[in-house]
Amino acid sequence: MTDAPRIFSEEYYQRMRLLEEGAWWNAGMRDIASSLLTTVELPGKGMLLDVGCGSGQTMEWFARNHPEWETSGVDISPDAVAAAQKAGLPVVIGSATMLPFSDRFADLVITFDVLQHLPLPAGDAEALAEMKRVLRPGGFLLIRTNCQSYPPTVDDPANAFRKYQPSLLEQRMRDAGFDVVLMSRANALLGLAEIPRELRATKREGSGYHGILAAAPVNRGLVYSAKRKVLRTEGTMIAAGARLPFGRSILALCRKPLTVSPKS
Repeated sequence: MTDAPRIFSEEYYQRMRLLEEGAWWNAGMRDIASSLLTTVELPGKGMLLDVGCGSGQTMEWFARNHPEWETSGVDISPDAVAAAQKAGLPVVIGSATMLPFSDRFADLVITFDVLQHLPLPAGDAEALAEMKRVLRPGGFLLIRTNCQSYPPTVDDPANAFRKYQPSLLEQRMRDAGFDVVLMSRANALLGLAEIPRELRATKREGSGYHGILAAAPVNRGLVYSAKRKVLRTEGTMIAAGARLPFGRSILALCRKPLTVSPKS
């Protein structure tokens, strides 16, 4: 396994599976996502579509909390889809910019750490239009992506990678026709500790895409619990309407309007 696996590589998905299973950041971000979802009235039963589902850990997390819901996933990586299907998850190969699902298919779309990896300059806009298409009127879209922070990162077309200013992401969502319910930076305080690692990667490779810099955890102890609690507190604040002034991630909850054009 390389030090910083690149997206779409087999090593990337292996590292992601390990992080999803045991890293405080992944657990804390799921806590924030849960806080945002509790602010809206999801139906007792429905269909979740996970766009960029990887090996399916987000689908499993959602199903544990919403056992009456159906779930579907799509990912561009054959390795990721094969791993999810091996776990018995309903996942297909496909692109976020051309989703292989019918109009009004889902009640909730989740897409975590996908928008920043779509082709520049307009892949994210195309994907958001597709996510709106497959949502039923009144359905919700939950986004997590990365946020421009320090050290600043330039757009990297060769690796289809960008970091967002919140204003750019919000404009993309509104241009796609979504109503923004909640939106904020996240991983504010703990994200400061990532600056030295990012600076080393920037010095080594330049200001662009560096792959997954985080390492899989060795164990869960008091540090894990304390860090997860910090992120959980951020989630409570965001769910109450706060917009944190800094942070290395962005979470946004959007809604497809009930009244839409005939083509939506």
